Amino acid sequence: MSYFEHADCQLHYEDRGQGEPVLLVHGLGSSIQDWEYQIPHLLQTRRVLAIDLRGHGRSGKPRQRYSMSLFAGDVAALIEHLGLQRVHLVGISMGGMVGFQLGVERPELLRSLTIVNSAPEVKVKKAADLWQLAKRWSLSRLLSLETIGRGLGRILFPYPEQAELRAKVEQRWAQNDKRAYLASLDAIIGWGVRERLSAITCPTLVISGDRDYTPVSLKEAYVAELADARLLVIERSRHATPMDQPQRFNAALDDFLAQVERNQPQSPNKDPQPC
Repeated sequence: MSYFEHADCQLHYEDRGQGEPVLLVHGLGSSIQDWEYQIPHLLQTRRVLAIDLRGHGRSGKPRQRYSMSLFAGDVAALIEHLGLQRVHLVGISMGGMVGFQLGVERPELLRSLTIVNSAPEVKVKKAADLWQLAKRWSLSRLLSLETIGRGLGRILFPYPEQAELRAKVEQRWAQNDKRAYLASLDAIIGWGVRERLSAITCPTLVISGDRDYTPVSLKEAYVAELADARLLVIERSRHATPMDQPQRFNAALDDFLAQVERNQPQSPNKDPQPC
């Protein structure tokens, strides 16, 4: 296990393999574990980095207000800690929001951006938005993490053959620190960088499950606002696409990264030295 310090927090990360670096950023209440179907696959051809964001996994859980800018700063600090110039960043849900934040604040660090089931803002636009956000905010405080995990498992993986995935969500969610989880949720609600998307000029792939929480039309709208972006919809998938459709997801990511690397000059990043 590897750690580094940034902004008064000890952050846990993994750094394995050789080749062009791909940095994986998990979602709210999750950790590096949620990339279990991607890391072995990517290691066949690339250097794979993954981080537990502050408040999550094996990283520290400081008692402070979290923000998307703080999360993005942690990711930028990891890239710089490892002496890298640019990375392919892949972020799911809240990790995608971190990717958007990093893209508008530090675009020079990104060779490409892959956004999975996410959006560049979480703001109230109509009465239904207010109701949904208020309900989530309230239930997250009233219910135990165990109860939230069971409900989330049923929503994410509703099919009988997905029992193992449901069990993983239930078990992992219960391990969260409730205070850090709520601080992270608060960092999401009201956040947004949509008005700054023009700063993101790297190739961008947006992946959406056809049954994600937010409609495909939302992704179509913001993809049109990005300089170099495309949308891929994966069928029979909900919010946890890398877990419920790993083969389809991995193939799409492979194709995208390979195309970026064909079209861009070789990155000056250096592979890690053997231990």
